[in-house]
Amino acid sequence: MKFQWALLLGIGFALIVAVFAVINVDPVTVNYFFGEAKWPLILVILSSVLMGGIIVGSVGLFRMFVLQREVKSLKKQNMALEEQLAVKKDLQEDPVYEIEDMH
Repeated sequence: MKFQWALLLGIGFALIVAVFAVINVDPVTVNYFFGEAKWPLILVILSSVLMGGIIVGSVGLFRMFVLQREVKSLKKQNMALEEQLAVKKDLQEDPVYEIEDMH
């Protein structure tokens, strides 16, 4: 259900951006470090949205990679602690025979 809402919101956002871009078709001057050029505003808007999506997606992928590494590390740590706990339980379950003093 979460994916469906995200998909609907994404489609809605894309539709709003597309309508906004189609309304603004006038040429604008885009200044670069090394010069300037005239581009239709629709291309400037769509390329800005695309670059923003790529940046957000890259940050999301990086964060997911970091979290996956953390989960893997925590699983290893959890397994080691479970093994230590099992060893301690085994030691506690083994009966200890005491030798009585005969004096």
